[in-house]
Amino acid sequence: MATHIVCLTFDFDAMSGFIARGMTTPTPISRGEFGVVAAPRILDLLKLRGIASTWFIPGHTVETYPRICAEVTAAGHEIGHHGWTHVPPNDMSREQEAEGLARGIAAIERVCGATPRGYRSPSWDLSPHSIELLLAHGFYYDSSMMGHDWLPYRVRHGDVITLEQPAQFGGTTRLIEMPIAWSTDDYPHFEFLRTKSTILQGMMNANDVLSNWIDDFLYMKRNAQWGVLTYTMHPFVIGRGHRMLMLERLIERLAAEGACFMTMRDAARAYDSRVPFAHPA
Repeated sequence: MATHIVCLTFDFDAMSGFIARGMTTPTPISRGEFGVVAAPRILDLLKLRGIASTWFIPGHTVETYPRICAEVTAAGHEIGHHGWTHVPPNDMSREQEAEGLARGIAAIERVCGATPRGYRSPSWDLSPHSIELLLAHGFYYDSSMMGHDWLPYRVRHGDVITLEQPAQFGGTTRLIEMPIAWSTDDYPHFEFLRTKSTILQGMMNANDVLSNWIDDFLYMKRNAQWGVLTYTMHPFVIGRGHRMLMLERLIERLAAEGACFMTMRDAARAYDSRVPFAHPA
């Protein structure tokens, strides 16, 4: 029987992403604050549609806005780990990354009453230490890599990647990868971001993005009997009026096409039951 799973995921960064980029003046901070305005809109829509989703929340957001983060859990959504700050792990020392993991777990447990079993790295950039640390903390899945568009897979550890030699792949771990893509992330399509050295243009027409996102699902449906397609959104991005209408249309169309909406943890469990981990000999 064909099963086509959709995971609606929300990276509730609030102001943490701007702070991580050194943007701490009032206007960028206010852009992050809009996420707190938008989060209830998203929760109301998901409740209306009867959809359980996954929210990846930095510890900084959890402790800055504990009430709304607790409301996400109370509404039946999964809480995943998204760092303490929004600094990419590869920009940290091993000690800083380990401290951020532990601090974020503690904040989620204290405020949301749940232990996170899923992890998504800030800016989707893992460090050489990330997999080891995630396994040590008992994480069940990661959602930071792009090795497939709809099939989960087991994460490798210990790859040796150099320019002058063929890649040497490390061993397979029990950690499940729930792959993502920039093309199914709202941020690069919609956000205008200007720094001293770069400009992210953003501001794309929401209906054009919607068409692409629907086509990704239709392609999976045509070519696979089973798969998991993940959409990544940020409350302060998707929560603007015309984009909320886009999200409504996306949900309606995917539901009409037979999509099965799940939290990411439940989708990872579904994969795990289909492809149990084979311990290395």
